[in-house]
Formats: sequence, structure tokens, C-alpha cells
Amino acid sequence: MRILIVEDEQKMAKLLKKGLEEENHSVTLAHDGTEGFDISRTYPFDVVILDVMLPGMTGFEIARRLRQSKKHVPILMLTARDAVSDIVKGLNLGADDYLTKPFAFHELLARLQAISRRGPVERLPKLKIADLILDSVTHTVCRAGKQIHLTKTEYLLLELMMRHSGRVLPRNAIVEAIWGFDSEIENNTLDAFLRLLRKKVDSGHAVKLIHTIRGFGYVLREEQSS
Repeated sequence: MRILIVEDEQKMAKLLKKGLEEENHSVTLAHDGTEGFDISRTYPFDVVILDVMLPGMTGFEIARRLRQSKKHVPILMLTARDAVSDIVKGLNLGADDYLTKPFAFHELLARLQAISRRGPVERLPKLKIADLILDSVTHTVCRAGKQIHLTKTEYLLLELMMRHSGRVLPRNAIVEAIWGFDSEIENNTLDAFLRLLRKKVDSGHAVKLIHTIRGFGYVLREEQSS
């Protein structure tokens, strides 16, 4: 799953990120409410883990705004506040479940699995650009009927670009979406992954789909090769 954690306690956030990544999930961190809301409405996630007491914007407000904007991503409220009134408020605003601190990690995993199976989630199961097809259910990618074998990071990069096809994605936005806001990847890491992805997706095809916008970022769109 692709999971967004909005948690201002950085030690807690990093522990959750480490544990979930060890379970083969892709995790993005945000450390205040405003940042968390901006990320959650911009990028596709399978689940949002949302602390209630956040600087900038409370978790209650984030949940309310996401539901008002028709974002149906499952939300797990994570907080030290266990008053019944707070639980009811969170659920009424659109949260799918509520977990109070301290908690056992295996309970968090179980709750995430449970709410991720609930719908609806605003994600098209198949994405298609020209003759390139990505199936987000089976995590398979084909072009011109031939399957393309991608690494986990290559797949996440391609899915992000296909969900924003035609839009130029800034380099920093791609890095934040794939590796997280606290990542310390080398400057050329993104370029290296995009070169590998472009080779797998575009090599041997007259129509190129992955394009570099120098000094800014990358875009996936259909353009006839000159």
C-alpha cells in the first residue's frame, strides 16, 4: 500500500515509517497539518494515518476538508486523545477508524488492512496512455501488449507520472512523493531512476512517453518522435 503518515512527533513518525516499510509498504511523511493536507489531496494514497493534534491544521480539519473535496481515501485517526467525544467527532468527520496511543504495531497493521479493504477509494484500477497500460490491482505494466518488468521504485514513479499524465511534475514533488519529505537521496538518484524507467518504457518505440523538462522536472505524455 501507499501510505501517508501525518504526525508531528518525528520519532514516532520515523518508527512507523520504518516498521511499515519493513512490511513492504510505501510511506510518505508529513510533520504538520497544512503540509499533510496538501500532500493528501495532491497525490494518490491507499491509506492516510492522521494524528489529531497537529500544528497548522488539526487532523479533524484535514479529514473534514478531504471529505468535502470528495477524497475517499481511507483515514485512520492516530492520537493520544481517547475521549468518546473525540472518537465520535473523528468518525463523524469522515475517519474510517480510530487508534489511541500507545498501541501495538500489529494492531495498527490489522486496522490498516481492514480499512484499506473498505471502499470506495478514488483510484482507477487501470491507467492507459497511448499503448502503455498500468494495472494498479495486479501491479503489472504492459506496452504494446508486452509486459514490462519494473522494480518497486520504478513502478511507483511510473504510476505517479501516469496519474498526472500531461502535467509537468517538478523534481522536488516527485522526490517527496516517492521517497518522502525527510529523504536524503543524492541529487542524481531521481535522474538515474528515470533513465532506467525511460529505457524500459520507451526503448524501441517510435512514440516516446517520458520527457525531461530541463531545469524543472519530468512529464509523461504522448509525443511523436521526430
